[in-house]
Amino acid sequence: MTPAIDLLKKAKAAHQVHSYHHDPKAASYGLEAAEKLSLEPAQVFKTLLAATEKGELLVAVVPVAGTLDLKALAQAAGVKKADMSDPAAAQRATGYLLGGISPLGQKKRLRTFIDESAQQFPSIYVSAGRRGLEVQLEATVLAQLTQAIFAPIGRG
Repeated sequence: MTPAIDLLKKAKAAHQVHSYHHDPKAASYGLEAAEKLSLEPAQVFKTLLAATEKGELLVAVVPVAGTLDLKALAQAAGVKKADMSDPAAAQRATGYLLGGISPLGQKKRLRTFIDESAQQFPSIYVSAGRRGLEVQLEATVLAQLTQAIFAPIGRG
């Protein structure tokens, strides 16, 4: 399995794993997951990493149907500025490959922010740590396991 699934099992957290055949040519990993699992894109969340002006990496969990508002993330984190992180730095810090970065079971504990829209659903879907693998869980469970803060960081 993956570190994300191992963490969920160890924490005895309620979750369901969903897999699908990943198409390497897919334009958007998140939208592909929503389509192949017949899910509402607003309920499927992507995990993005941003870097602050001081080089701190932040984890942002936002709906695949929209984009990350970097100004809102910076405000939620109490920093001046945030930009998308270097892909190689994101992979090094999390231990996951791009397109399969899970907010759970990352190599380093990074400050995590979940778009507040996640709270409107009984459960949400996030990457389980590999392309073609999603985990369904309550947003509050995700927040507890990642010590995340809910904030209005998504756009669209």
